[in-house]
Amino acid sequence: MAHDAEYVLPLRWTGDSGLAELSGYLHRLVGWMPVIVVDGSEENLFDRHRAAFPGGVRHIRPDLVSRTGTGNGKVAGVMTGASTSRAEFLVIADDDVRYTRESLAAVVHYLKSADVVRPQNYFAPLPWHARWDTARTLLNRAWSADYPGTLGVRRSALLATGGYAGVLFENLELIRTIKAAGGSERILPDLFVARRPPTARHFLRQRVRQAYDDLAQPRRLAAELALLPAAAGAALLPARARRAAIALLAGAAVACAEIGRRRHNGSAVFPASAAWFAPFWAAERAVCVWLALAFRWSGGMPYAGRKLRTAAHSEAKLLLLHGGKLPHNPAGQEARKPETTMNAVQA
Repeated sequence: MAHDAEYVLPLRWTGDSGLAELSGYLHRLVGWMPVIVVDGSEENLFDRHRAAFPGGVRHIRPDLVSRTGTGNGKVAGVMTGASTSRAEFLVIADDDVRYTRESLAAVVHYLKSADVVRPQNYFAPLPWHARWDTARTLLNRAWSADYPGTLGVRRSALLATGGYAGVLFENLELIRTIKAAGGSERILPDLFVARRPPTARHFLRQRVRQAYDDLAQPRRLAAELALLPAAAGAALLPARARRAAIALLAGAAVACAEIGRRRHNGSAVFPASAAWFAPFWAAERAVCVWLALAFRWSGGMPYAGRKLRTAAHSEAKLLLLHGGKLPHNPAGQEARKPETTMNAVQA
């Protein structure tokens, strides 16, 4: 493991049901690299976390400067961690991400030749709702690449931009900000990093919230908005033709998900059963994306007690704001393409 690396975990909990499991993970993690937990939880929870976390963890509050002007507490936590750290290579991860020593070392290794490193998350264990959400991951992999709950970031690149906006789709905003400034991204779709699934209740609450992220991706948004009219059109067909159309649409979704599962050694961590959830996920998104659009028209998506209108800023706008802040990196053009690492690391 590189000495110039640190793990940044932004945290804001309203309950402590997962504290023992997270604390056990942090006990392993501090043996591999220094760890900063930026904890925006209420005071009583903050104190409980401090008592449970290993002594090697730097457990701090989000600073006032990072909190000012951002509606997304995770962004404030990341920027506090970046400004507090003195390491060049930062591994930023949500509280449900679970690295192994090998996958952590791989992210740090690839940061030596890129400003942002994007590995691939997978759920472990896999209750029904995690398989449902895995179908989304597989469809993303079939067409391009998935967005994980963890990134490797060069601290100098992040601070050179002055930070990134506290929008809803904060990881996409971070990546676009650094690329707009002239940085490079390395996408590693076969560097697998486990994450713990949410509860079924939390999963259900996130359906429209996840669909809202697609407002930052116009081509994807257009395709998803077309799903409901297509389904409605199929419903108007005669019974035999309707059944054939529904079977064709469902089969196409499963086939695309299976392509994503097999790409870049994905079958090492994604079970075949997850691809069969693709039609259900597509039906869900066909409805939820229209609900997300309604939230946009009503002022934004509810998040942590307020409304966030912007999913993420466009690449063109970020280029105007941050263009030229980082030196041009010719190698970065190649680094932005998905790359096979031949290193399917499982937890």
